[in-house]
Amino acid sequence: MAEFEIIGRDNWEEFVNSPKAVLMLGKSDCPACDAFAKELTEWCEGCEGWDDVRFGKLIINQPGLAGFKKQSPWLADVTDLPFTVIYKDGEVQKTFMGGGLNRLTNRMERVYRG
Repeated sequence: MAEFEIIGRDNWEEFVNSPKAVLMLGKSDCPACDAFAKELTEWCEGCEGWDDVRFGKLIINQPGLAGFKKQSPWLADVTDLPFTVIYKDGEVQKTFMGGGLNRLTNRMERVYRG
């Protein structure tokens, strides 16, 4: 079983530098972000085979994220939320806008097992 973590200014750097990490970006006033976060939380509670992957949510309009934004210049090109980033050893491997567990698992398969 995987855990869906809340990521913030104190733990974002350690999270994204994990061997395998999936980060969902959202905003506090984004209903689609809330819906996908709920879907991911429920999926993580019952998922199998992804115990070595960390899953988290980062609300990008919370204070104290200047370091994350500076280290993530691609963030300036994000036009829709939620936005999911798949990291491997601290490097961005895949990204996608919107939700969808099938989209996520397909990309995870390619990045982590491909």
